[in-house]
This record gives sequence, structure tokens and C-alpha cells, in this order.
Amino acid sequence: MNTATKLSGFALGLAAVFGAAYGVGHVVDPVAPAADTRHESTTGHDSGGHDSDPEAAGRIPGGLLVSDRGYTLVPVTAPVDEFAFRITGPDGHTVTAFDEAHEKRMHLIVTRRDLSGFRHVHPEMASDGTWRVASPVGEPGTWRAFADFTPSGGQPLTLGVDVSVPGPFTPRPLSTPQTSSSVDGYTVTIDGTLQPGRTAELNLTVSRSGAPVTDLQPYLGAYGHLVALREGDLAYLHVHPEGEPGDGRTSPGPQVTFFAEVPSAGTYRLFLDFQHQGVVRTAEFTLTAGQAPVVSGTAPAGPATPTPSGGDGHGEPGHPHN
Repeated sequence: MNTATKLSGFALGLAAVFGAAYGVGHVVDPVAPAADTRHESTTGHDSGGHDSDPEAAGRIPGGLLVSDRGYTLVPVTAPVDEFAFRITGPDGHTVTAFDEAHEKRMHLIVTRRDLSGFRHVHPEMASDGTWRVASPVGEPGTWRAFADFTPSGGQPLTLGVDVSVPGPFTPRPLSTPQTSSSVDGYTVTIDGTLQPGRTAELNLTVSRSGAPVTDLQPYLGAYGHLVALREGDLAYLHVHPEGEPGDGRTSPGPQVTFFAEVPSAGTYRLFLDFQHQGVVRTAEFTLTAGQAPVVSGTAPAGPATPTPSGGDGHGEPGHPHN
């Protein structure tokens, strides 16, 4: 299957502020009008050709809009330990019919605006169309929640909304670009270079205590899931590896190959979910495509601040992937 997935363009102007509150924070993202049909919004589950200049093509990256093609992510008031929302359709009614993609009807990706605290969870939908999950947001700060779904009969979409968690916090600087990541005794190395506007092959290799892992387990129908977020606006890219378990040609490790196309020069944070011995873990990388621009108001790159054990970090056995 063609797993090359494209992000392109930057956010359009947004209007009309949400006033709803839910979970442990308050929604602070403005509501944008449905995207003009002359623009194509790309999501992590779309596939396409290989435009040489996706930024100029006028498409909006997934996750930058709270409303697109008539579908809107609507927060719902919920208990403090819960995260809840609905998806409304072009007719203004709550959508209750969704296609299954990668074994789930809804994927919720959450990260703090400084690209720390990554979560990949799967809410459950009630009969009234309300999606609920134990709150995936953690420490104080502004978080971005991405709802990745396919309405039945429609196209894949990724909608995003900001959630604020009150309290003092210090943004964590991104780590400098690196090709190796360690988590729970596993080491994941990445071979490949992101190229703005061009498809890049990324080969990720998993080892444990110096030995290659050759028995990765399928997680949501794949040997790995890769999410990339662009520093600054958090443009969203969700790709899946070449091949799939049981196809007769894809081995369960140690290497998992992805094809990804990023829209612009910049710094990207990559999160790889993989499963081994019944536990899903997350390896993280910072990669640069082209000459990364300076993002105004962000801290300079440097070693990432370690997350305390048992906190809201990722890569721990307790890191939620429900």
C-alpha cells in the first residue's frame, strides 16, 4: 500500500472562540469555519501522489483546524478526570457513524504545545455520539488534542483543539536532532532524512540490550505507528509502515519502514509506537527538514528535560495507549 502521507500549508485564520470547559482544562482553540472546498485538508490516513511543492498546493495540514469540510470537533463538559467531545457533521447534527481505521473508529492524539507528554488513546462512543476517555492531558500548560477519524461515507479527517491545564509551567525545550532514542531498555535508531516537499524513506530499527528485536507484535494492525508534528503550529502527520502483519513479506522487526512527506523546512518531533511482549512503548525523535526556521517565542534547542518516573511521560509501560 502507498503509505506516503503529505502535510502542506499553514493554518487559515480562525474565528469564534469556544467557551466550553471539560476534563482538567479549558478549551482555548478558536473555531474555524469549514474549509473552502478549493483547499484540500490532509490527514494522517490520506494517501496521495508526490507534488513537488505541497506548501504551494494550498492544502491545509491535518490537525490545524477545529472544523473542516463541515465536520467540527465540539468539546463536551465532563468530570475532571475525563476527556469528552462530539463530532458534528455538515447538517449540524452529532455524527454517530464512523468507519474503522487501523482497528479503531477514533484515534485521539494529545501532546502539550512544547511537544512533551505525548498520548495516543482510543475513546469509546456513547449512543448519543459523545466520545469519552480518561483524561490524557497532564501537567499544566496548553495541550493540543487531535481527533483522527473517518466519518462513514466520507474522507479521513484530523481535527484539532487546544486544551489549557491551569497552573505554573516551564516549557521544555526540544532535544537537538538525534537518530537514536532509548525507552525501557529498548533502543530505536532512525535512518533517513526528511526532505521538504519530497517523499522520504525512514527506516526505524528496534533493538533491546544490543540485540535486534525480531518479534514485534502487531499494534492496531501494524508493527509500528508514527506521528510527526511540526514545531510551532503542530501540523499533524500520521503515517504507517510499508506492508502489514500477515502479508507474507513484512517481517516483525527489527526494521520498520515508513514513507513520509513533510510540507516545509522546519523542526519535527516524531513519536513511534511499537509493541513487544504485550507492552506498547513510544520512542521519540527530533528531526530537521531543510534549514529549520527560528520559531518565535520558543526556547532554544537543547537536551530534553527528563520526565520524572511515574509522571506523565511517555515510553513507560504505563504510558496509555488504550
